[in-house]
Amino acid sequence: MALGSITRRGALAFGGAVLAAPHLARAQAMPRVRLTLDWAFQSPNAFALTAREKGFFREAGVEVTVDRGQGSGGVPVAIAGGAYDMGYADLNPAIKFAAENADRGIIAVAVLHDRSPLCAIVRADGPIRTPKDLEGRRLAAPDFDAGRQLFPAFAKAAGIDAARVQFQSVTPALREPMLVRREADGVTGFVTTSALALKGLGLSHAQQRVMMYYEHGLNLYGGAILTTRAFAERNPAAVRGVVAALVRGLKAQIADPAESMAILRRIEPLTDVALETERHQMNVERVIVTDHVRANGLSSVDMARLQAGIVAVEESYNLAPRLQASAIYTPDFLPPRDVLAL
Repeated sequence: MALGSITRRGALAFGGAVLAAPHLARAQAMPRVRLTLDWAFQSPNAFALTAREKGFFREAGVEVTVDRGQGSGGVPVAIAGGAYDMGYADLNPAIKFAAENADRGIIAVAVLHDRSPLCAIVRADGPIRTPKDLEGRRLAAPDFDAGRQLFPAFAKAAGIDAARVQFQSVTPALREPMLVRREADGVTGFVTTSALALKGLGLSHAQQRVMMYYEHGLNLYGGAILTTRAFAERNPAAVRGVVAALVRGLKAQIADPAESMAILRRIEPLTDVALETERHQMNVERVIVTDHVRANGLSSVDMARLQAGIVAVEESYNLAPRLQASAIYTPDFLPPRDVLAL
């Protein structure tokens, strides 16, 4: 065969490869997912940054952008509205949103917090020793605070007459100072927020009496990975990849919190590493690693328990009972059980 023929054939083959390359690149391109977190970058959501910075998303076959959020209540709204494809947030506002907007298809594809961080905190040197002692007292909290919104469910579970507890509406910045100055008898909120804020104001952990809602009968789930049913059905591999990478990021943070705190500080230079390390440890001990999780792994959701939590949320917000556990949670996108083990 003549050299010219070989050359011409080579050129044609090369040209065909060049023409095919964009199509090949598109075929091989990883799916892109827009992920929003619940709040500013802090240790409780730093596992998502860890997953991104350590390349866990790419190794799972997905390109992910990770943005801070403005509160758990805004995450299902942002996902349902199309601003984001997936999110990480407290499950209970998502339950409320799903109960009110059944047509939007919000679902949780993993539950990373086996317990809710909701609590009421009072001074240890005061007269309030049990939840029942909150009757006739004044609690400070923002109107939108989840601890305040779900207080009726806590009261029902703990045997408190909620009508005898007065709430004082304050901004988040004023909540803990009210207790420190004895201008309120207690506060409601997340233990990972309020307990550390009180410590920073001079009220040490020993000077606080923390009443975790889950210790008094309101056994809600906490942080979850959210998306819409439509997005999950269109992009099952992408959803599985995001969930697997986030689980891997969470396990990596638990195994080596110092590395995750270093990542957090690199991304958020004003991070107080000592404070965030303490917040991380509190989150792990009180919310994530329970006896149930040790035995069964992450996101081992008891559907009856979830249904009881749904009823508690619906009753707290005076919603008609309508949402079923199977409509808000699916385990179909979880990695294998051995991957979920802690």
